[in-house]
Formats: sequence, structure tokens, C-alpha cells
Amino acid sequence: MSFPWANHYAPKHPVMQWIDDRLPLPRLVYNAVGAGYPVPRNLNYFWNFGVLAGAALAIQIITGVVLAMHYAANGDIAFASVEHIMRDVNSGWMLRYAHANGASFFFIVVYLHIFRGLFYGSYKAPREMVWLLGLVIFLLMMATAFMGYVLPWGQMSFWGAKVITGLFGAIPLVGEPIQTWLLGGFAPDNAALNRFFSLHYLLPFVIAAVVILHIWALHIPGSSNPTGIDVKGPQDTVPFHPYYTAKDGFGLGVFLIIFAIMLFFAPNYLGHPDNYIAANPLSTPAHIVPEWYFWPFYAILRAFTVDFILPAKLWGVLAMFSAILLLFFLPWLDKSPVRSGNYRPTFKMFFWILVLDVLVLGYCGGAPAEEPYVMISQLAAAYYFAHFLIILPIISRIERPLPLPGSITEAVLAKHGEVAGDAQAVAAE
Repeated sequence: MSFPWANHYAPKHPVMQWIDDRLPLPRLVYNAVGAGYPVPRNLNYFWNFGVLAGAALAIQIITGVVLAMHYAANGDIAFASVEHIMRDVNSGWMLRYAHANGASFFFIVVYLHIFRGLFYGSYKAPREMVWLLGLVIFLLMMATAFMGYVLPWGQMSFWGAKVITGLFGAIPLVGEPIQTWLLGGFAPDNAALNRFFSLHYLLPFVIAAVVILHIWALHIPGSSNPTGIDVKGPQDTVPFHPYYTAKDGFGLGVFLIIFAIMLFFAPNYLGHPDNYIAANPLSTPAHIVPEWYFWPFYAILRAFTVDFILPAKLWGVLAMFSAILLLFFLPWLDKSPVRSGNYRPTFKMFFWILVLDVLVLGYCGGAPAEEPYVMISQLAAAYYFAHFLIILPIISRIERPLPLPGSITEAVLAKHGEVAGDAQAVAAE
């Protein structure tokens, strides 16, 4: 999107002029995150999570590269190599814990980023491509995290790999060949460990590339905002720097403090104790669970217990993948012309019911596969699909939204008790 009132970069130093003429990197940075990029003036702290996700990705790549220098992708010594990192490598324990907890924090900020997008309608036109690329990043994160969970080669790593790859075996005709191809054999072993290690190392760089596309797509229409209305002019924006670089910096500081507390005082809180036991194909854990950030989808997988036309296991696999793929169609399922949930009272109520529903799914996914958790998972999974396929399309057609403000500036001034005349005066300036 072209902002006619934006400042355009013109380097003054001869060296910077020489660089900018031949490789316009200074100009790119200035227009992407500097004073040359106007941003809506009313963004709140929920818009910090994109930057936090980028910081979490950087932490994962840096720690992962160093850990890869000491890890051995061999079934006989993989578990011992992780213990070697923990005990013998200088600061190896900190690198390993930072990488493991960094994955959890990455998912936390991405989940908050997604739910912010759901509430404020960030998936609506003209930002559909921003939303779709964000979901691609989410899928790549899930694949990367799953393969990373296998690498320590503990009990939960081995049996998690066996269970998750076994899901492909439920696909008729081609399922078992796909499963064998993924593992490089008939059970998780050296071949699977090597493949997972290679892909786990590669995919974060693919994620970084898609993040660049995600940011590029964002800069074409510009950032969304809490009111959900378009920018009307320069009075509705402020330069990204220094206003939002300062705001993002504060949010990043809070994030790093919380991350450091978890890293140094509760590094194993989000992990599973069975993964400190070396993998044993002859000893099945009593309760096999993936990492916590997969629990809502794991609950949907286990919610299908009865064969109906197709095997229950296949229904569960289809539902689990559909729960994510469904989000790709969200821009066309929600036809309401109003973006922000702040002006959609009925939508807001059902949004918070959805949040509760996902939390219930997450709790059931981490619980044993027994009653009443299975029944609760079935009800919660049914509501999840009903929300997007039935409730949301109906709401978007029958809901009567609240009146929208005339401009972002008007909304900001009204929030602070100013009168409409002040907004007009600002617009006139």
C-alpha cells in the first residue's frame, strides 16, 4: 500500500548513499520498520506478538545451530549425546533448556497471535494472504516441533514418533507405504532419527523465509488495527519508529524476563519426565502424550471411537488435520463487513466460547484416554467445527454490529474523552 504522506528515505552519508544505490537494503529497512512505515496510531499490546514470535524463532535457530554441533543422530548414542550436552558442554544445559522451552514460548506467542487475528478480523480482505502465510508458518512450526521432540530419543520421543507416524497407516491403500517411507523402515530407528534431524535443522530456515513473505504481504495493505477500519489519512498513523519500536521493545523485555524465569527456575515444567528415560521399544509408557502445544489436536484425534463407514482412527486423523485446514477458509466463511470483534457483540460472545472450548480440548488432550475425558473431547471437538462451519457464517449474516467510528483518530480521541470536534481539527491539520 502506498502512503503518500510517508517519509521517503534519502541517505545523507556518502557511504550510505553508495550502498543504497547499489543494494537498497538501508531503504528497505527504513521503509519496513523505520519512520518510513506509517502504522495505525491505536495498536495495543496484542500487536506485539508478531515481533515476539520473530524473537522466539531467532532463539530457536541460534540455540539449535549450536546444539547440532554436539548432537549425534544415531539411535545407539542419541540419548547419551543429549546427556553429554547437558553435563559436559560449556553452558550446554542452558542451551538445551533454552531450545526446549523456546519451542513452548514460540507456540504460546503464535497461539496468542492467531487468536488476536481471529478476534480483530485480521483474516479479512485485503489481508487474506497475510493470514494464509501465517497458517503456513504454523504448519511448518508443528512439523518442526514434532521432529525436534523425537531427537532426544527418550521414551516419550520414541513412542510419540511411533504413534504419530502410525496415524498415516490409517489412510487406505497408501497409508502404510507412506508410514514406511517417513520412517525409513517399519519402526522408528536410525533412519527415522537421521531424517528427522535433517528436516528439523532445515525447516526453521524455511520458516524464516516464509516469515519474510508474511511481513512483505503485511506491508502491502498495511497493519490492521483494533477498530478494524481503514486508515483515512496521516492523522490516523504514526511512524513505526520510534513509537512502536519502543512499544515492541518493552514487550520483548517482558517476554525475555518471563522466559529467563522459566529457563533458570522451572526448565522441566513443560516437559515430560519419561523423556529422561532412554528409548526402549519393549517398554510402552502408561500414558503416551505429545508436547502440550499439540494437545487440542490430539484430543480431536482421540475423540473418534466408533467405526462408521470408515475406521474411527481414520476419522480422527481426518478431523485432526481438518481442524487446521479449516482455518485456511476462514476469510470466506466469515462474511461480516465489520472486522473488529469490539463492534460485533454476538461474535465476541462466541469467540470467548471458542477460546474456552480450545482450552478444554487442550486439557483433555493431556489427560488419559478414558472417561469422562473422551466424552468431553467429543463434545468440544463437535463445537470447534460447528463454530467455524455453522455458527460463524450465521452470525456474519444476522448480527447487527455496533456503529463504527468515522476514523481511527475519532476512536482514539473518544476513548480518551475528547469530543468529535477535536478529531475534525486533527484531521484538518
